[in-house]
Amino acid sequence: MLILSRRMALAGLGALVACGPAAAADWPQKPVTVIVPQAAGNSPDVLCRIITDKLSRALGQQFVVDNRPGAANVVGMQSAARAANDGYTFVFATSAALVTNPYTIKNLSYDPLKDFVPVAMVAKSHHLLLVNPNVKANSLAELIALEKEKPGSLSVAVDGPRNISGLIAQAINKQAGTKMVLVPYNTISNAVQDSISGRTPVTIQSASVVEPFIKDGSLRAIAVAGNERISTHPDVPAIAEMLKSVELQGWFMVMAPVGTPADILDRMSKAIAAAIAEPDVKERAPGLGFELAKGEPISPSGAKAFLDAQYAYTGTVIKSLGIEPN
Repeated sequence: MLILSRRMALAGLGALVACGPAAAADWPQKPVTVIVPQAAGNSPDVLCRIITDKLSRALGQQFVVDNRPGAANVVGMQSAARAANDGYTFVFATSAALVTNPYTIKNLSYDPLKDFVPVAMVAKSHHLLLVNPNVKANSLAELIALEKEKPGSLSVAVDGPRNISGLIAQAINKQAGTKMVLVPYNTISNAVQDSISGRTPVTIQSASVVEPFIKDGSLRAIAVAGNERISTHPDVPAIAEMLKSVELQGWFMVMAPVGTPADILDRMSKAIAAAIAEPDVKERAPGLGFELAKGEPISPSGAKAFLDAQYAYTGTVIKSLGIEPN
């Protein structure tokens, strides 16, 4: 009887071992949730829905976008960190959630490097320095000169002093010796509208947010954050052409709870790579202000290398501006 029980136990264990890889190979067998830690309609949400639609068709199961905005991405990221690591929950994380929050929020309720594992880099969204058309400045140099005529007279709409646009604005002030007043907004749409109306005549925003307003003349782009010009605005100089620019930009990466099976991560990564390589996605992305990822950063290992580098660099920038977490 004892021998029989042992044989049954061993048989059961063998069955479990045998079904592990098979279960991963058959993934997904039910709908997959992708958490977006920002509100519906924002640029990360728009891009995520484009990608998840492709994933649903390619993998034969519905990929459901679950918007969980709040507290500078913290609500959604915390929810994703606590989710089961069974391959049925992912998070469409922003650069702010992964590399800015750890240096600006004290007692952060999640750890981007320990609670998650990278799946794939998806896209970048470059930031632009823009002005209301009535502002008498067509370049960064002219804007700096205009501000220095009356120090503190120009206000710049940002998404927060500790977010990407706020950090870029502070870097400009520090290097140029200007005193532009940062005006933080809880919602990007309100910031953009106040710049269009002239209430806050200068703003720094993701290209994915302001493309329509540049096209209709409501805002004028005078500089690109970073060291290089971008293909969608080749005539707009990079900040680095005048100042030592900080290489801060928006980007989006799919992450999974730590412990998610590696073969599921690999399959998900390859599906994302195929999705962003489709002609209609490649055609649509630039018009939305996105530069799609290509090459090694799309793989889990490549995404991790990119994340590690960005994490270290962002920390250096934030500390150089004298910003402490609160």
